[in-house]
Amino acid sequence: MAPRQQLEKAAWRWVMTVKPEEVSQEHVEIAYRIWLKPCSRSLCRRNCRGNPNCLIGIGEQIWLGERDDTSFPNIDDPDSERRKDNTFVGLTNLGATCYVNTLLQVWFLNLEFRQALYLCPSSYNDYMRGDGIQEKKDYEPQTICEHLQYLFALLQNSNRRCIDPSAFVKALGLDIGQQQDAQEFSKLLLSLLEETLSKQKNLDVQNIVQQQFCGEYAYVTICSGCGRESKLSSKFYELELNIQGHTQLTDSISEFLKEEKLEGDNQYFCENCQSKQNATRKIRLLSLPCTLNLQLMCFVFDRQTGHKKKLNTYISFSELLDMEPYVEDKVGPYVYELSAVLIHKGVSAYSGHYVAQVKDPESGEWFSFNDDNIEKMDKKKLELGIDDDEPETSKSMPRKPKCAKGTHCSRNAYMLVYKRQTQEKPSIPVQMPAFLQELVDRDNSKFEEWCFEMTEMRKQNVDKGKAKHEEVKELYQRLPAGSDHYEFISLEWLQNWLDESIPTEPIDNRPFLCSHDKLHPDKVSIMKRISEYAADIFYSRYGGGPRLTTKALCKECVVERCRVMRLKNQLNEDYKTVNNLLRAPVKGNEGFWVGKASLRNWRQQVLEQLQEEDSDAGQSSETMTSDTLSKDESEEETKILKFNEDILCSHGELCVSESERRLVSKKTWKKLQQYFPKAPKFPYYKECCSDCKILEREGEENETLYKMMANEQKMSLSDLLQDKNRPCLTKWPEDTDVIYIVPQFFVEEWRKFVKRPLKYSPISSVENSVLLCPHGGLMYTYASMAREDSKIIVPIWPDEWETIQKLFFVDQVIRILRTQIGDGEVQYISDPDLCLECRESYLCQQQRDLCAYTRATIYVHKIDDNINLTDSTTLTVKGSSSKTEENKEEDKMDPDYNQNTDGTKRQKLTHLDESVLQKKGIRRSTRQRRTASEKAFLVSANQTLKELKIQIMNAFSVAPFDQHLFLNGKTLSDDSATLGALGVVPECLILLKADESIEDYDELDDIMQLCKPEEGFKGTGLLGH
Repeated sequence: MAPRQQLEKAAWRWVMTVKPEEVSQEHVEIAYRIWLKPCSRSLCRRNCRGNPNCLIGIGEQIWLGERDDTSFPNIDDPDSERRKDNTFVGLTNLGATCYVNTLLQVWFLNLEFRQALYLCPSSYNDYMRGDGIQEKKDYEPQTICEHLQYLFALLQNSNRRCIDPSAFVKALGLDIGQQQDAQEFSKLLLSLLEETLSKQKNLDVQNIVQQQFCGEYAYVTICSGCGRESKLSSKFYELELNIQGHTQLTDSISEFLKEEKLEGDNQYFCENCQSKQNATRKIRLLSLPCTLNLQLMCFVFDRQTGHKKKLNTYISFSELLDMEPYVEDKVGPYVYELSAVLIHKGVSAYSGHYVAQVKDPESGEWFSFNDDNIEKMDKKKLELGIDDDEPETSKSMPRKPKCAKGTHCSRNAYMLVYKRQTQEKPSIPVQMPAFLQELVDRDNSKFEEWCFEMTEMRKQNVDKGKAKHEEVKELYQRLPAGSDHYEFISLEWLQNWLDESIPTEPIDNRPFLCSHDKLHPDKVSIMKRISEYAADIFYSRYGGGPRLTTKALCKECVVERCRVMRLKNQLNEDYKTVNNLLRAPVKGNEGFWVGKASLRNWRQQVLEQLQEEDSDAGQSSETMTSDTLSKDESEEETKILKFNEDILCSHGELCVSESERRLVSKKTWKKLQQYFPKAPKFPYYKECCSDCKILEREGEENETLYKMMANEQKMSLSDLLQDKNRPCLTKWPEDTDVIYIVPQFFVEEWRKFVKRPLKYSPISSVENSVLLCPHGGLMYTYASMAREDSKIIVPIWPDEWETIQKLFFVDQVIRILRTQIGDGEVQYISDPDLCLECRESYLCQQQRDLCAYTRATIYVHKIDDNINLTDSTTLTVKGSSSKTEENKEEDKMDPDYNQNTDGTKRQKLTHLDESVLQKKGIRRSTRQRRTASEKAFLVSANQTLKELKIQIMNAFSVAPFDQHLFLNGKTLSDDSATLGALGVVPECLILLKADESIEDYDELDDIMQLCKPEEGFKGTGLLGH
């Protein structure tokens, strides 16, 4: 089938030869494409949107063949959530709780610990003796032990593939989105359990934590002088072994127990000798628990970067570990068998994922516990400490060494769990209490009910799918329409009907209607013509409307479209004719005035007018595309003015300016008037607006007057204009005892007028009242006007002041008087006097504003090491000085102002807001250019310096501890202080000197985590909260 645009043109090709009044029913049917041939499946690969008779590729392919039950979209098989035979139950990861899940699985497979926990008393009996609503209300454990009991019971006998540990995690008060240290969690939870279980009467329960996990060692110090031995005993739940610089686990254990010499400044004070003596100190293992937890210290502190990092060196460990050489008491079995390996996946010390590889004590098989995913490990190819999806080592990573049988190597092993090996290995039956089994049975019943519901829903979906399959197979064959009885229906609805994942909605044809409540001709491309038989079934089953039958073909719209298209075609010819006529000269005694803008845009205005007429009460036409507009037309600003209204003045008459209009011939005007019959008509003899002529003459007179005023003021106040030979308050001139003051704003506005009198209005008055308080007193001291407030005032010579009083109205005289008070001392007095009360209030408010800003902009400039930071003012001015384009242009127009007497360029003073200029230390807001070494930051006054350093680290890749910040020559070093307290104000410039930049993104991520406050398990149930 031909492309959509070709079908569109073919449907309306007849309009060039048929007048609107000659449109027949045959033309209407051609416009609605009734007679287009339907597409063949062998030739049409996808649906032809321009052909309403094409019913190929609308989603029918999946329904035409035979389908089995599994091909229908349905709910996932509930059996996929069922626990498989001879496997364990997984735990759902709630966000960042993988460290909890791994340790729970390790403890669950400790049979002795699980059995003892089951024997712990529970509040279940109190729950059963309640008010009889236990059938409606689920049992909720009250203590951590009860939560752990119920969790272990579910892990043991649940029918689910995985269970949700939310209740247990919530009881501990853990943050599910915060990754925590697995070792710290293990230690704290075991301590909590030991404290709780020690209160039980049953000795097997009371001592289970100590028996299983708790060992004892002593710090032994031996005096070299007298041989006295000092011993300090301590309990441990795990041994923290340093693996840096070691390749074998036994080497790390030996280092842990290595003897240390106390000599020199580190001598030991011996109570027996009553003096400092050389001594030796070591750790001596007194007793080992049944379950020995070995913590591999793979996270170390890097002194160069100042944060933790993860070691990536391999450490080898054996499945059998003989601890007898390391224990003081050689009596007893000290051979341990590896029972679990905890793995930390990830390169960062502050993030990653925990996985546990645990040995089933009953079957001896190894399983990998990755949250809810549990897999049995291949015994023949057993590699402990290695995760299956661990990436291959790069060139910078060490290669994995070869391991002997019974030995494993890992660079991600985080904790090793060894179980004491005994001569006899009787099977320990774990007996679950009846109340726990009852709770598990209840949960299993709920799970089975859910599985049954899901199965029934799947069955219903399959039944619906089969019914839909039969419906589609029956109706699709009857969809093609004949020439007599047919209806239109939207392609989108048909596609939704054939889409099994979307419920079929009632048919809604309202969006496709024209203003006559019939099918809009422009909507045919998104409609399909179907048989009346199929339409009857659709409306009876799904409802909706209105129905678009053969009577829905709108002849009125087709006639209107014919008229518009013929006008468009005529417009193209007239456009060429008008362009040719405009090239010919116009006789002096004929013609009409037409606006130049109207001549440029008249064709576009006609097209827009035709499009509005063709849109049928606001409905957009798809055929009115921009391809009808020639690309050579320039896109002018869209104006609301109609044709030839651009030469109307404000009085409705012909405008005075001839540059905006053009004289065209009578023939040209006649052509244009056919399209714009109501356009303003101005023959060549039409006079311009008399009122506008008067205003123009007055404007010319005013311009002459303004030029004269500007020239006079320029000559009278040349030094003030050129900013040369100015009095300075910091160094009072010797030849005068009085200096007058005017606002800087007045001088800047006056300079604009003098340099460009035709653009700016003249200045009539000097408003000195802006420098006064409401009481009429001066707001600024002599000292402040000489320093920080010098940017808002301009000193004036006495002779200049006389000229200013003649040229301008002065509302208030402000002057500074120099008087002698004896002994050569000089006093400066202001007239009017300073208002001390208002001045003090102003300064207090200024300080409050500086310390209360939010989301203000400051700048940080990174400098080289060789720059002297004793004074940052020079660099600040250099980085911030810039002129606006307007100021540059003004300087070029006035050569007298642009240069100093010595030929060097003078820096232009730029007017700023008064309140901003008065803030000490604030940079000029005219800074526009920033290099790569300078960046802007949004900060608040209550933000700490440490938080700013984190922002700087993200922008410059410089760690906070490598940043040296300077403000106005002073070092910013107190990280806990707020920016307001440190004197950081909006628009200020802070200088950054960096020791070293960070290029490793993983290292930058570690520092980002380090900069966050480490609260650990603060506020959780593990610490008694």
